[in-house]
Amino acid sequence: MGAAMRRIHAGNALSAFGLGFTVPFLYPYVAQVRGLGSMTAGLVLAVFAVAALVVLPFAGRMIVRRGPLPILIASLVAAAVGAMGLGLAGSAPTVLATAALLGAGQAVMQPALATMIVDLSTAETRSRAFAMQFFLQNLGLGIGGLIGGHIVDTERPGTFTLLYTIEAAVFLLLVGVLVTVRMPHAPRLDETAPQARSSWKQLLGNRAMVQLCVLGFVLFFACYGQFDSGLSAYGIEAAGISTSALGTALAANTAMIVVAQFAVLRFVERRKRSRVIACVGLIWAVAWAAAGYAGIGHGSQAMATAAFISTYALFGLGEALLSPTLAPLVADLAPTGLAGQYNSAFALVKQLALAIGPAVGGPMGASLHGPYIVTFLLFSLGITALALRLGRRLTPAQNQPSAAAGRVVAQGGAPTAESVPAQA
Repeated sequence: MGAAMRRIHAGNALSAFGLGFTVPFLYPYVAQVRGLGSMTAGLVLAVFAVAALVVLPFAGRMIVRRGPLPILIASLVAAAVGAMGLGLAGSAPTVLATAALLGAGQAVMQPALATMIVDLSTAETRSRAFAMQFFLQNLGLGIGGLIGGHIVDTERPGTFTLLYTIEAAVFLLLVGVLVTVRMPHAPRLDETAPQARSSWKQLLGNRAMVQLCVLGFVLFFACYGQFDSGLSAYGIEAAGISTSALGTALAANTAMIVVAQFAVLRFVERRKRSRVIACVGLIWAVAWAAAGYAGIGHGSQAMATAAFISTYALFGLGEALLSPTLAPLVADLAPTGLAGQYNSAFALVKQLALAIGPAVGGPMGASLHGPYIVTFLLFSLGITALALRLGRRLTPAQNQPSAAAGRVVAQGGAPTAESVPAQA
């Protein structure tokens, strides 16, 4: 990695650290420490998500016009102001306003950082770059949650003010790190050009990208959208899982990602991306079957606990396979100069899935145990079917860049239009 890429990866880790540092404690802070009640705390969490949904459609256009670095710096400053304001807020309107600012800032960070990775990588190095990003994001989230949990105390409001002050300082530190990044000259669209004015129309006309967005929604809905809602509720209500075992399951998920992330890279790089995603669907189907055994099987409590922990570990294996696959595929589908637009669109799809997933899965996981497992097992098999269907729309270079590049070198001639990855 060059110096610029190292700084971007540091930025990914720091932004994830800030997210893990405060978001898990947002509900008790608003409801208990500030004494605003559970309803206001719920509204704050909703505003946090809605703010992301509002800004992401515009973020892609701004990244295309101005470049990712200025937009990233603006989002970091907004998030820092939001975090600082949240730590000092004492009334419901102030808490809601600052939470919206923090949520909007954090939402824009990810597509901006992803676009910077695209600009600094090639089709051959992109999978490893995004694998490193995912690894550092999980590391940052875990360390942030661990440290934040040891700082806060609901009996001492000052500890929460300190928490949000540190988060604001982390975002400002990240601004200082990233202003030193020298980005290569990446193609930008002329704002007066027809393709710049109709970038959303162009994206929606890209059938492969639309199919990838549908696939992405199902992926995030059936996995990430269930982690902290439906699946945990199902584990406690149906399988009798203790809170300590639930914590162990979450740790198993993170441990699997850390252990498997770079081990699976060679496997991913040698195979078609569509088939890797299809494989993830099958792995997650097995995970949901294990969850079904844990909750509605007739084994011992120890076996149920082991099966439930295995569910989270299998989800982690699937995540490790996806991280070097999905984001590079989005980048390779983007026409020249529109990587920011495509990254933001995919981030918007993810955010929608994360908003709808808990709303659907939470009540089902708590009370409709059998239907819950069957529904999401079918969703996982749907991932496999959608991935294989997407593979038929991808060019060889988009589906397996390493093989396409190898064919060009072996032929010893100029790359053909079919074998050249889409520039991003």
